[in-house]
Amino acid sequence: MKLNVMTLGRCEYENALDIQYDILKKRQDGYIEDTLILVEHLPVITLGRRAEKSNIIGSEKLLEDSGIKIYQTNRGGDVTYHGLGQIVGYPIFNLKKMHIGIRKFVRNIEEVFIRLLKDKYNIDAERNQEHTGVWVNNNKIVAIGLAVKKGVTMHGFSFNVNSNLDHFKLIVPCGISDKGVTSIERILGKTVDFHEANQYVIEYFSKIFNQDHL
Repeated sequence: MKLNVMTLGRCEYENALDIQYDILKKRQDGYIEDTLILVEHLPVITLGRRAEKSNIIGSEKLLEDSGIKIYQTNRGGDVTYHGLGQIVGYPIFNLKKMHIGIRKFVRNIEEVFIRLLKDKYNIDAERNQEHTGVWVNNNKIVAIGLAVKKGVTMHGFSFNVNSNLDHFKLIVPCGISDKGVTSIERILGKTVDFHEANQYVIEYFSKIFNQDHL
């Protein structure tokens, strides 16, 4: 199978959402193959279907001063943050064609980053029995929140590469108060090549999902 990869570069959340819906409809109608959208968002806080607004702990003024917008979404999960230095991915995949369920799909995404982090950065990451995502010790490095529309996935993951971790202090990330967040930069103590990290994501997505990227 062929995997379309669409790289948007830096893009406002609402613009990327419009693109997602366009690609989603085309995938549902069979006009295109599975597509992975990769983007770096300007600072934004998004709320999933189960989100509690009380998990946004920064004041409106502080958020405004920090240039951080807030959006309600239809994905699963609670509150999360996207910003510069973070790779956000939106896999628009037809689960029916892949013959897998959403749980297996999420585990595959987790596997992408567990392998990538070990092979490329020598970072030991793992799953958490209670929470989705990818973790390094007690800190989340990849958050996952999806929606499925007519058998096709949308929304996706956020991968902290060189993220501003101070911005996560403005929320209770994913509604989990007893755990933290981290990034490759924090773990290694240095900024890493962002373009290279994007290429690794494409490489490992293709490996785990057995698809050649176009």
